[in-house]
Amino acid sequence: MRYAYEYYKKASDYIREKIGGDVEIGLILGSAMGAIADQIQDKIIIEYKQIPNFLLATVEDHAGLLIAGTLGGKRVICLSGRFHYYEGYDFERLAVPVRVLKLLGVEKLILTNAAGGINEDYSPGDIVLIKDHIKLMRGSPLRGYNIPEFGPRFIDVTDMYTESLREKVKLIAKKRGLALKEGVYYYATGPQFETPAEIKAMRILGGDLVGMSTVTEAITAAHCGIKVLGISLVTNMAAGISGKPISTAEVNQTAKESEVKIIDLVTEVIRQI
Repeated sequence: MRYAYEYYKKASDYIREKIGGDVEIGLILGSAMGAIADQIQDKIIIEYKQIPNFLLATVEDHAGLLIAGTLGGKRVICLSGRFHYYEGYDFERLAVPVRVLKLLGVEKLILTNAAGGINEDYSPGDIVLIKDHIKLMRGSPLRGYNIPEFGPRFIDVTDMYTESLREKVKLIAKKRGLALKEGVYYYATGPQFETPAEIKAMRILGGDLVGMSTVTEAITAAHCGIKVLGISLVTNMAAGISGKPISTAEVNQTAKESEVKIIDLVTEVIRQI
């Protein structure tokens, strides 16, 4: 299906009227990251189902709320609950949220996620800056008719995960005594977790951590000229590494135990970028 510029504008116009203007910083929260949204002050909350032409979050622990307010002393717009290919959305549809954020004035986008650790130097609870990603399956959120109002047909993505933002985060973490790692995120479609053989292949190809989100948003943001910061929380070691089965309970438990440090980091990053 071809989505014209007006399709996205209808959604952004509705949101802008509700929140009273544009916002420079966007935030998309992944699995078990809802605690960050709880810190936003002066909230204006819109359910996704109220927004024209928007998507619906079907994952159980994703709130499905757009929240505008103040975090780290700055006005932000937050998507609490994201969208995935495994929910049945075509890649082209997965461009909707970020394009709507672009039309709302977002220039910097923070993407957070829960991820499995492939790199054996990682441990559950580690925070990892995404410096690059690997996505080998076909399909792209930019597939189909190009909308020039968002960006050109072909784009360079060498600096998709904006290096200048990553350097700022490293300085923030160092000053706060927070251990921070940096790695390559391997995109898997899910919803099943990966097999031990797949994880072994991902490690050989250069993946440090694996997840089922984030990449379509980063690609769309790069096309729109939005600076991207990707922050992963390692909530479990990937299949075949620890010898234990992977469960959503483990993901949620690790995220709960890491709430304070992830909230502190994201809040301070927003304050300083």
